[in-house]
Amino acid sequence: MDMKSPTASDDTAAQFDSDAGSLTMATTIVCAIACGLSVANIYYAQPLLDAMSRDFAIAPATIGLVITVTQVGYAVGLIFIVPLGDLIAPRRLVVGQTALSAVAIAIVGTARTESVLFAGMITVGLLAVVVQVLVVFAANLAAPCKRGQTVGTITSGVVVGILASRFTSGLLADLGGWRSVYLTSAALSAALALILFSVLPRSTAVSNANSYLGTLRSIPKLFVHDPVRRVRGALALLIFATFSTLWTALVLPLSTEPFGFSHTEIGAFGLAGVAGALAASGAGRLADRGLEHWTTGIALALLLSSWALIAMLPVSIPALIGGVILLDLAVQAVHVTNQSIIFSAYPQARSRLVGGYMAFYSAGSALGAIASTTAFAYTGWRGVSGLGAFFSATALIVWACARHDASLRNSRSYSH
Repeated sequence: MDMKSPTASDDTAAQFDSDAGSLTMATTIVCAIACGLSVANIYYAQPLLDAMSRDFAIAPATIGLVITVTQVGYAVGLIFIVPLGDLIAPRRLVVGQTALSAVAIAIVGTARTESVLFAGMITVGLLAVVVQVLVVFAANLAAPCKRGQTVGTITSGVVVGILASRFTSGLLADLGGWRSVYLTSAALSAALALILFSVLPRSTAVSNANSYLGTLRSIPKLFVHDPVRRVRGALALLIFATFSTLWTALVLPLSTEPFGFSHTEIGAFGLAGVAGALAASGAGRLADRGLEHWTTGIALALLLSSWALIAMLPVSIPALIGGVILLDLAVQAVHVTNQSIIFSAYPQARSRLVGGYMAFYSAGSALGAIASTTAFAYTGWRGVSGLGAFFSATALIVWACARHDASLRNSRSYSH
């Protein structure tokens, strides 16, 4: 495959190169915090599913649709909104999305019917892709030798946002009901829009070589013609199906007997997974050193082994916590490594690349959400654990097959 973007000019590539290295640590931290606060909006509902189920009279077997429709909205945003980062200045995109997110979140918090709830959640997911615009923004401005580390740092913010969201939402729900979670988030999102408007640079390099439709049409080509990106997309789908399997279904057994945990206590389990945030930056540094493939393989092996501990939930809470730490560490290590690899080429197309890649992530999250609640309804926690182990084992097999195929191609090239 031609190593140049099929849609960008050499002049634009030169502009991206001149911008590289201009990212300050302060801006990186602001982006990480913004990503954490924004991505939390997708996951606030997970510890609240039982309360939402009662409030809207939605059956427990189908309450996972609250998460699924959010991920559907997220997937749509990845395809139709994130690629705009290759066409217009990201600052405008980021601030606009964040402001609109505040409105959508407020709609969820005040919803009185099931249809308004689902419509609001879809819109929240649609606008939450501001996280990916920020990731691309930072990757464009980072020095090439530190790009993986920078992506890892910002991903750490994303991980903390995902995991802390469960504790935060549980705590607020116990204090003021599940609606208070979204009303608080709406206020924070409005404030965040003002902060980003003040902090983010007013101009960065963008590619104007393509129309919007031309940009959208180019996304599949970036994956269809590149086996590495296809594999990384498949891994994203599988690891986030695993991730969603655990975190969507976990509230169901913990909120009932013999545990009967409160929303705050259930949300606190997310704090155990913050260890994954520590792995994210480290995985990025390993990718910068050319060790991305073995980092992926080891992380996937850890992901599969985590389910042996998670499956012990009925008899051992400490084992569950150990499994949660291991699972989150492994998922984020693979995720950071995936992004480092897909950002390694086509600087003019990074928004399209991350949009296409994260579509796999969203599809996996949606699949895990509905599959896990269905599995729990019919087979209990044993079925959920088996489902998570299946997704994890499939990911490890995909990685092993891809490594084998790459070795065969290399040996044939050498022999010729």
